[in-house]
Amino acid sequence: MNKIIRSVLLLPSLAAPFCSTSRAAPPSGYTLAWSDEFDGDKLDLTRWVFRTDSKHWSTQSAANVSVRDGKLILTLKKEALNGKDYTGAGVISRETFGHGYYEARLKVPAGAGWHTSFWMMKHDGAGGTGTTQAAQELDVCEQDSVNAHRYSVNVHRWNPAPHQAFGYKEIDTPDLSADFHVFGCEFTEETVRYFFDGKLVRTIDASPFTHGDQQVWLTSIATFLGGTKAVDETKLPATAEYDWVRVYKKSTASK
Repeated sequence: MNKIIRSVLLLPSLAAPFCSTSRAAPPSGYTLAWSDEFDGDKLDLTRWVFRTDSKHWSTQSAANVSVRDGKLILTLKKEALNGKDYTGAGVISRETFGHGYYEARLKVPAGAGWHTSFWMMKHDGAGGTGTTQAAQELDVCEQDSVNAHRYSVNVHRWNPAPHQAFGYKEIDTPDLSADFHVFGCEFTEETVRYFFDGKLVRTIDASPFTHGDQQVWLTSIATFLGGTKAVDETKLPATAEYDWVRVYKKSTASK
């Protein structure tokens, strides 16, 4: 049974408590438009490019990206590269998307020091997080491994300037390094709605910012964010793991 079918069969109620065995699915009226189940033995370079910037405490290395056992693996290391003491990793979708429902199933690394994310923003092609071409940024999951029981959601307006953030919220959870969980985002003309294991955790008004195309980002970097004092080197090398990522669009009949 493939992963898409399995996830629908195990769909939880939106009213259910957070559960590591939960499998989420889009709200009604959506059909699958794009996905990567990571079922091969290497990254599909027709779908992805690498994140390659040096930011905060790490340089993001394409060599740290692998696919095995049906998962995207981002390996996180104590390794000097381009003036940084650590290497992280990330991938960015080649295709751009607009309104729809986005979801990914992932597990974060154990041990302080890593900022693991699933988010959407227009990529400027330089391999980093430059925002010159981005209208909005939708942060579905930003997780600082210094506290494995919490992550945050947010929305950013980048263009037109000035930058403004809308709806930041921290979400308390089970240990996100112990098991996989599903993080979802519904992006419409009116609202941004964030989900954790199928449960609605945040609704944000989408009218105050311009809507533009965006890529999907799956990344993990070493950083001071979340009040992190240092990377826990006793846990290295570590991994951030993504089981799958999917993008759904409104079906014609539901418009």
